[in-house]
Amino acid sequence: MIIEVEGLRKSFGKVEALRGVDFSVPEGHVLGMLGPNGAGKTTAVRILTTLIEPDGGRAKVCGLDVARHPAAVRRVIGLTGQATAIAPDLTGFENLEMAGRLYHLGKAASRQRARELLQRFDLADAGGRQAKTYSGGMLRRLDLTGHPSVLFLDEPTTGLDPRSRVGMWGIIRELVAGGTTLLLTTQYLDEADELAGSIVVIDHGQVIAEGTPEQLKDRIGGDVVEFSVTDRARLGAAVEAVASLGEGNPGVDLDAARVQVHAGGRGSQVLVEAVRCLDAAAVVTAGMALRRPSLDDVFMSLTGHAAEAAAASGDGTAKARRRDRGRERGGM
Repeated sequence: MIIEVEGLRKSFGKVEALRGVDFSVPEGHVLGMLGPNGAGKTTAVRILTTLIEPDGGRAKVCGLDVARHPAAVRRVIGLTGQATAIAPDLTGFENLEMAGRLYHLGKAASRQRARELLQRFDLADAGGRQAKTYSGGMLRRLDLTGHPSVLFLDEPTTGLDPRSRVGMWGIIRELVAGGTTLLLTTQYLDEADELAGSIVVIDHGQVIAEGTPEQLKDRIGGDVVEFSVTDRARLGAAVEAVASLGEGNPGVDLDAARVQVHAGGRGSQVLVEAVRCLDAAAVVTAGMALRRPSLDDVFMSLTGHAAEAAAASGDGTAKARRRDRGRERGGM
């Protein structure tokens, strides 16, 4: 295992950010870490990348204990956080050359590597421009290049437009194909579904589920009947009309006026019955469909809310973590 975490704990004042977290990542694998704001994802990444020390438990990267051998760990990892670590007044080429020198590649090797990476990630034409002239997607691409074989990506596509996000997915796939081991935190469940070979879901500082995307979807069981209500005032009537058709209570996304019925192995039958019941209740719907469960369904089942709502809300853990970062900067 390239990354090993056992019983990891961390508190910020009275807030327990991590409460005994366990997971591992084999070589050349992508682990997706999901959870709402303040769940502990970034705290785990900051411990693994030696930015903060744990209060308890153990964490190793490439067999190196992150608390006992932080300098050695830093030599074998890369980190792309929610903000890029690019020097804006340097050109793209100069940024990559500097990264190579920091990894002790030597001057000639660093320059050669910089040219190769600019070509590989479609930045060759912009290599001579200052990074401050780059778009958000270009900066993210530049920030991903030149990293070693173990890479931590903390919400790398946050704030990017859809086209740039898809471009980033392609780069990440290239890195993985080249043997890179990745730990990816994200609030975009489609991103985890596309990129991660396995997933851990963290909530309130604890791992509440883990497995491959398909294994987690199988926990929901069977198909999902989904539809939206055109008149938001009729959402309650829609839920009541289909409440007895599926397994458990229907899922409701209030913001989207969307209803999900877990149909189990009776997908087609439940779809037909839902249409009849909604018609009898005089509820007008849109987008009625039968589909396989998604990671969003898994997230809602595990946490009680959609990922979008979690991303918008935040909580005390995230605020405590920001206070802690402020204290760290003040002490430097």
